[in-house]
Amino acid sequence: MPNQRGMPPGAQPNMQQLMKQAQQLQAQMEAAQKELAASEVEGTAGGGLVKATVSGTGDIMSVTIDPQAIDPDDAETLGDLVVAAVRSAQEAAQKLQQDTLGPLAGAAGGLPGLGF
Repeated sequence: MPNQRGMPPGAQPNMQQLMKQAQQLQAQMEAAQKELAASEVEGTAGGGLVKATVSGTGDIMSVTIDPQAIDPDDAETLGDLVVAAVRSAQEAAQKLQQDTLGPLAGAAGGLPGLGF
């Protein structure tokens, strides 16, 4: 009966093929990481009054504040909107990371010693 890797018990994996698969996976992972670093996602708060843009890796790129959101008597609300917009953008970046890297992490789990 084959084990979870589809090999009969006692069978040794083909090391050359495993190395080739690992190299391909590494190249795909590097390409996905570059794609994430170059991607940007946006989060908003206050009905779009505050927008935050982060890279696909979660680094804050910019924060844009609509002048209507600026109330000199209520700076606390503006601060809350900025935090909410940044969190929204970071959540979008995390989803992008999962969508981009998730399939690669699953593929790595099929290679002995490379499971994430």
